[in-house]
Amino acid sequence: MRKTTTGSEVTPLPPVPVDNATGKIVDSTGALDISSIPKSLAVIGGGVIGLEMGSVWSRLGSNVTVIEFMDRLCPAMDHELTKKFQTTLKKQGFKFKLKTKVVKSEVQDDGVVLTTEPSKGGDATEEKYDVVLVATGRRPYTDGLGLENLGIQTDKLGRIEVDDHFRTAVPNIYAIGDCIDGPMLAHKAEEEGIAAVETIAGYAGHVNYDAIPGVIYTFPEVASVGKTEEELKEANIEFNKGSFPFAANSRARANATGNSEGFVKILTDKNTDRILGVHIMGPNAGEMIAEGVLGMEYGASAEDIARTCHAHPTLSEAFKEACMDAYDKPIHF
Repeated sequence: MRKTTTGSEVTPLPPVPVDNATGKIVDSTGALDISSIPKSLAVIGGGVIGLEMGSVWSRLGSNVTVIEFMDRLCPAMDHELTKKFQTTLKKQGFKFKLKTKVVKSEVQDDGVVLTTEPSKGGDATEEKYDVVLVATGRRPYTDGLGLENLGIQTDKLGRIEVDDHFRTAVPNIYAIGDCIDGPMLAHKAEEEGIAAVETIAGYAGHVNYDAIPGVIYTFPEVASVGKTEEELKEANIEFNKGSFPFAANSRARANATGNSEGFVKILTDKNTDRILGVHIMGPNAGEMIAEGVLGMEYGASAEDIARTCHAHPTLSEAFKEACMDAYDKPIHF
């Protein structure tokens, strides 16, 4: 048996060629190796990686401008969540150019001049930055591996095609992770790896893709699992929404400045109260989302979690109160 885990690589942006060696136009790898703090940093792409890297350099003192082709950040995430996230980043000094595309770049001795224009076309403008970070996404690392010589098939995006048990068109070769369909997340790949090995060993390997969390490691953190409001509305699923702000949570208010930003949001089935989605922006969101993942994995209702004792004072009390708000009402807000 063979298992393919080739991972992914940065998706190139032709008008802005990356050259990590010079440190002027970099990708996410090069952004970790910049020799000095740039006064100005342009981040091309308002997705997870760009915002994480931008958040790091912003806190180190850089003036960060995010240039995004779409009309909002992280389009696949819950709109209410990303709207609040953008507002918070603006307070931290981030600048945003949404509905904007980069059409040209010119590397100079003292920086990079970017030429941009509206996504739908219009007048071009130029602006100079010390460093430009290209963060327009990643693509499967499958090109040039000779997969076609083995009979392994890929789709138009270069992802290896597999069945429900991660088998490729070649029965004894399996593929998992970034090189197949699904979110490009290390923990998603880990679950797939375990499931694939279980299948090979004759057990029933399975991954619940409705319960794969996603986290943006910024300050504050952002985390989500399950359905967004937009997805539920599009699917005509009736739902209840409960939310609770960290500004009303004693632990968040007592911690360092900025820790009371954000909220916990719970989406539940209107008829059964089963949790369908959890969205958090705030301190330790990446840790707190695990409670939502566990609840969804075992089919918990909002009331199940709301009636579960949470220690005081903890950030997780905000999760409990959001669940209370979903099926009834919170106590402390």
